[in-house]
Amino acid sequence: MSAGWPFGALGALGALGPLGACARRATVPGTSGACPGSECAGRGWAAGSVLRTVGVPACPGSECAGRGWAAGSVLRTVGVNGSGERLGRLPACVAPGCGIGPPRCDHGQVSGTDLGQGRGADVLDDSPREACGVFAVYAPGQPVAHLTYLGLYALQHRGQESAGMGVGDGEHITVVKDMGLVSNVFDDRTLAPLTGHLAIGHTRYSTTGSSTWRNAQPVFRSMGDLEFALGHNGNLVNTALLADELGMLPGVATSDSDLVAEMLMREMAAREGDASDGRALERALERTLPRLEGAFSFVLMDEGRIIGARDPNGFRPLCFGRLPGGGFVMASETPALDTVGAEFVREVEPGEVLVIDATGPRSLHPFPAARIEPRLCVFEFVYFARPDARLYGQSVHHARVRQGELLAEQAPVDADLVMGVPESGVPAAEGYARRSGIPFGQGLVKNRYIGRTFIAPTQEMRALGVRMKFNPLRDNIDGRRIVVVDDSIVRGTTQQQLTRMLREAGAREVHLRLTSPPVRWPCFYGMDFGSPDELLAAGMDVEEIRRHLGVDTLAYIEVERLVASTGAPEAGYCTACFTGSYPIEVPVALHKGVLEGASCGDPKPVGAAATLLDGVGGPGVRAPSRSPGDGR
Repeated sequence: MSAGWPFGALGALGALGPLGACARRATVPGTSGACPGSECAGRGWAAGSVLRTVGVPACPGSECAGRGWAAGSVLRTVGVNGSGERLGRLPACVAPGCGIGPPRCDHGQVSGTDLGQGRGADVLDDSPREACGVFAVYAPGQPVAHLTYLGLYALQHRGQESAGMGVGDGEHITVVKDMGLVSNVFDDRTLAPLTGHLAIGHTRYSTTGSSTWRNAQPVFRSMGDLEFALGHNGNLVNTALLADELGMLPGVATSDSDLVAEMLMREMAAREGDASDGRALERALERTLPRLEGAFSFVLMDEGRIIGARDPNGFRPLCFGRLPGGGFVMASETPALDTVGAEFVREVEPGEVLVIDATGPRSLHPFPAARIEPRLCVFEFVYFARPDARLYGQSVHHARVRQGELLAEQAPVDADLVMGVPESGVPAAEGYARRSGIPFGQGLVKNRYIGRTFIAPTQEMRALGVRMKFNPLRDNIDGRRIVVVDDSIVRGTTQQQLTRMLREAGAREVHLRLTSPPVRWPCFYGMDFGSPDELLAAGMDVEEIRRHLGVDTLAYIEVERLVASTGAPEAGYCTACFTGSYPIEVPVALHKGVLEGASCGDPKPVGAAATLLDGVGGPGVRAPSRSPGDGR
């Protein structure tokens, strides 16, 4: 056998040779052979793991002639570990001439083409970045893969590093995922063989776990005849402790989502008798979820049901809707329901587990009442959520307009034009203009075709990168005093360059107004700034930041006004990144590579003496004290 995977044979169904595999024995029908262990190196499988070609019902019979398979069989690649346990499967071909690229050795979850999207930091965007978007659908008789594709498109703004989906037909789950945008990962050919009646989907921006294919989701696990897949929006704060309790070495699970899947699988294995009524995953969740601390909105699926689960603080949103032709969907945000034509029913409550199967929806409540304390991340209203979303029953767009209005009351200024930084700053700029009486106008044109693929290795190139993304409208700016309204400043690099560009375009004065308070504290609940070193406001006061950015005046909205702008000020919010008041005790050390070791780019070991709050709250501080009303 050749040194590499012989996938050339899969280029067309008319020439199907043996598929290479790191096999010890044939435990499933089809062909297999041994392949070099080096092919699995660095991919999360030990040498001896395998890929096999398996015949299962459903494609042109003539292509399977002479192979001992029934007419209508199709090829699937199936991951099998050293013990013969099946780890996952990918539909390969459903019509002559179709083909797939090389699979990846990660729990049998196989990617499409590796486009390399989303691998580097976006030097053109200084806004905070959120973890993920999740979607789930249970709809017998409907094209669930295509519905999931549409739902993920509606959630693309919540994660651009990778995308994936799992589809179930009642017997098996197929997981397909890859690096890049939804449109990079899926097309008609990819979606066509993904048939079934239930599915989950995921778009990712990494918080725990580096930006690699292995950490793309959904996460897949199997045990005997049981299979399940999981997608996660949020971030756990007791990841290292849980991994230690399980006796897991670094690299076995490489993200908090992967760790949760491992915990669920072990719970299911320990109680195999629970599988008799098909609710093994539900019971495993009831035992596992109370052990988790931090932020999580999960969507899960097994062969017969989809499940949504939200942490007892409800840090990240999750909603539930009904399809007109029968069936149900869950999603991070309501626009995903709108996109697939679903009617909004309600939000999944903090601490609730919502199960949907052939009998309809039902709720489980695994958390004690004392742990239920709603604390939705208020940044959802500032930046993360789409403006057409509704949270706590309130319009996000209207909340952003109110933020501008309240900011105009708090920090008025004499000026000639109010402009917003596209896109999230525009509604607030409209509100500021309305309340202040200063005309609203467009001052920056955004290049919509600049994405996460732009890599700038030097400071000079980074400055040019901002100019590629934004260009001032000189005729609107020249000779005028400008109020610039934006959602937030995290690191300050983009805003500094924008100010310079506005002055070059002739602005007499630049007054910056921000619809979030200064971000002075790290976030451990799903936003990607886990260190004070990344936060401009952690080491400067407002006047120092003003001078650093080069603006004439600078004002941030007050926390109380921000909470009031949501329209539901008593509902409960997390404001820890502004106030340092953490609803859950934070770890002494937590970073993206906490499960992967120092090789993933962060030299701090778990449990290091230095805390991530050093220099902000003082050496050794775990979390400031808080009163019961903080953040509400």
